[in-house]
Amino acid sequence: MSLPTAILVTYGYFLLFGWVLLEQLGLPVPATPVLVAAGALSATEHMSFATALLAGIAACLVADISWFLFGRRYGHVVLKLICRFSLESTTCVRRTHDSFGKRGAYTLLFAKFVPGLATVAPPVAGQTGMSMRRFLVFDTGGSIIWVGSLLLAGRLFGNIISKNPSVLDWLGRFGGALLILGVLGFLGSRIWRRQAYLRKFRTARLEPEVLKQMLDAGEQVYIVDLRHPLELVPDPFTLPGAHHLSPDSLTARSSEIPLDRDVVLYCTCPSEATAAKTAFTLHKLGVDRVRPLRGGFDEWKRLGFPLDAIEPAMVSQN
Repeated sequence: MSLPTAILVTYGYFLLFGWVLLEQLGLPVPATPVLVAAGALSATEHMSFATALLAGIAACLVADISWFLFGRRYGHVVLKLICRFSLESTTCVRRTHDSFGKRGAYTLLFAKFVPGLATVAPPVAGQTGMSMRRFLVFDTGGSIIWVGSLLLAGRLFGNIISKNPSVLDWLGRFGGALLILGVLGFLGSRIWRRQAYLRKFRTARLEPEVLKQMLDAGEQVYIVDLRHPLELVPDPFTLPGAHHLSPDSLTARSSEIPLDRDVVLYCTCPSEATAAKTAFTLHKLGVDRVRPLRGGFDEWKRLGFPLDAIEPAMVSQN
């Protein structure tokens, strides 16, 4: 038996538990290859299917209960922390809340199959006041379904190994490289999706002329000036009615942003990078109607559109 296979067989249960635990805590490490590999080894009797199942479920419960208790105690703060560091751009707090609103605790039965939702679902369950007993019942059920499905998939593949032992030797030689490539591919795909989402926000920019028309028509628009306070010193003006907030302050106060109107962000950086990244974060936190302003402050000023003066005292305070 080759060295990589020997390590997996010897420390397989600890490796499986730790890897699943890290993924369920929110770290971008895919546990699927490890679970499938454990299932395959169970077919050759190098690992116990039942023990692997228990190790995977235990890891899920340790992580999920921790997030559940954090969500119950700290609520929205925990959710914002998860969204800020998550690489999964397609999952946001609002979508998770919507799922709980429609399906309740049943969301926990399939949450682990949805990228990003596996980490967000437990703290949302705690935040919404779900009882610990109900959470444990449904989360355990979801963990059994998820871990069991992946182990069974590996077990089916393991039947091929049992009929042709040379396949196991081949996996032993190249399994480590395949695992590394799988992890790199997983991280690369998530980073690519994140960048694609940022590009989507940049292409969905709001034209200054359109914003001017909205303001002239009396539409309610929540405008946010994301410029650094030092940028206001030589040019102490903002768009009409704009709120001057840093990106961190804005995301920290995301629950105060009105959801019944458009949210327009602007800055002075190239390609509205700061506005696009902030819009991306707010979208994950449940603010859907958010768009960067094309050209930012400089373009608005160049077009000669109205500006509001900022008092020098306010500039120095910022």
